[in-house]
Order: sequence, then C-alpha cells, then structure tokens
Amino acid sequence: MSDSPDSTSNERNAKTRQLLGMKGAAPGETSIWKIRLQLMKPITWIPLIWGVVCGAASAGGYTWSVEDFFKALTCMLLSGPLMAGYTQTLNDFYDREIDAINEPYRPIPSGAISIPQVVTQILVLLFAGIGIAYGLDVWANHDFPIMTCLALGGGFLAYIYSAPPLKLKQNGWLGNYALGSSYIALPWWAGHALFGTLNWTLVVLTLFYSMAGLGIAVVNDFKSVEGDSKLGLKSLPVMFGIGTAAWICVVMIDIFQAGIAGYLISIHQNLYATILLLLIIPQITFQDMYFLRDPLKNDVKYQASAQPFLVLGMLVAGLALGHSGM
Repeated sequence: MSDSPDSTSNERNAKTRQLLGMKGAAPGETSIWKIRLQLMKPITWIPLIWGVVCGAASAGGYTWSVEDFFKALTCMLLSGPLMAGYTQTLNDFYDREIDAINEPYRPIPSGAISIPQVVTQILVLLFAGIGIAYGLDVWANHDFPIMTCLALGGGFLAYIYSAPPLKLKQNGWLGNYALGSSYIALPWWAGHALFGTLNWTLVVLTLFYSMAGLGIAVVNDFKSVEGDSKLGLKSLPVMFGIGTAAWICVVMIDIFQAGIAGYLISIHQNLYATILLLLIIPQITFQDMYFLRDPLKNDVKYQASAQPFLVLGMLVAGLALGHSGM
C-alpha cells in the first residue's frame, strides 16, 4: 500500500524542518552536507542578514551600484551563513547533553556526525568569517579594521555564550541579552560600518534595541524547559515559570520598540516613528492570540506571525536614522 498524501507531506515537512534546524524535525538524514547545514540552522540566518540591511540603511551611504550590492551580499554571507553558522554549530557542540534530552534527533546526540567533524566545522566557519571580514575592510578602504574586529568580537561572544566556564546562556538575563545583541546590534554595526562610519549614538541605540532581541531570545527557551531544568540552566521559563516568562518576553519586545519610536520623535522623524508604532499593534495581537495563551505549543506559530513586524520595524528605524544623517 502506498503512503497517503498526508503522510508524504508530513515527512517532507519534517525533512525541511530538519534541514533548516527547526524544532520538530525527524531523524534519519545521512548526507553529511545536509547534516552540516542542519547544524548551522539556516532559519537563524535571516535576522542577521536583515540586520545588515538595516545597518546599510542607517549608514546612508549605500548606493544602488553593482559594487555596493556585492559588498552588502558579502557582508550578509559573513553575518549569516558564516558567523551565525559558527555560533549555532558551537552551541550545538556544547549543548549536546541538553539536546539528548530535548531534541535527541539533532545531529550530534543522534550520532549522525562525529565530534571531530563538528570541531572542524566550527573552526572552518570561524576562520572563514574572519577572513571575509578582513577582505571587506580592504574592499572598503578602512583605516581601522572595524569589520575584522566585529567578526572577532562576535566569535568571542558566541564562545562565552555557549562554552564553560562563563557559559552566559546559563544566566537567563545575561545569556538572552548576549543572544539578542548578536542578532540585532552586531550585524547592524557591520552593515553601518561598511557603508558609513560607526558612531557611539548608533552603538547605544542598537544595544537598546537589542533589549527587544532579548525578548525574542526568550522564545527559544520554552522548547528547552525540561532539559534546562534537569541540568540547572537558569533560563527565564525555568526561573519564573512558563506564564510569567511569556509576559516578560512580549513586554520586552514591545516596550523597547516603542522606546526607539520615542527617540525617532525626538529627532523629528515623526513619520517613521508613527510607522514603527503602527507595526507594534499587529505584533501585540499575535502575542495575545498565540504566545500568551500557550507559549509551549504556539512558539513557532507566534514567531512566524509576529516577528515579521519586528524586523520591518528595524528597517523603518534604520531608514529613519539614515534619513536624519546620523
């Protein structure tokens, strides 16, 4: 008897989720290159690539030329597949005991890839990222190698986030902020530095915006509550409980976006501020519809429905800053 259309569709969806590095995947992949890609979690590259776009917008120096297009594309390669891929592979390496409890189908706990192969992947991605960053410094004629420094700083932050003895992710607040700033501030700085001059005002603003990223990072902790609790990791859902942590998550996301809108009003970018505030409204709607009602069941559905409004808001903020001549 042939498989039903539903079972075939479910199997295809499971394989897609597995390849992208999403929760709810299925074991059984044998291609080493697909396994390596799964470790890099391509689904996580999107916000970093978008952060580069926001940085280019805020710099105000991007032009629609072939050269600038390929510069931006190279910076996206650096921030997404290389540095985010390095971060995710490193995190899976140090989380293999937790994943054996929460997600035993992941490549390392399932035995689909060996530890030496994982270590090699980590090193190749890191050094490729640093090399590309240096190449961008040369390409942009930087007097100071800012792109290389950002790659080195991001690589170090990823290491202390995942690895002992610091292992920042053991602390719910500090770990989630480190993750949030890596997804918002770091790629934003990279895009801005490539097409303009990085300044302290932008650094502070994006670090403030990263508090919204802290809320996003908390969403990822709900799927790991069981393993985190058993291994003593103090994620916010473990420390405060599911319901309270869900409220902390959504309040952080909304309040700090509104704070950025307030700053835009203060520099007379009222239209952009209004658009940013309007984008928060559907976000709050989906937070109430999905996440606050059942964060364990609806985390992926919530991310798919609400987070597009967050990332659009980031671009609106970037355009406003670029328009203001920052």
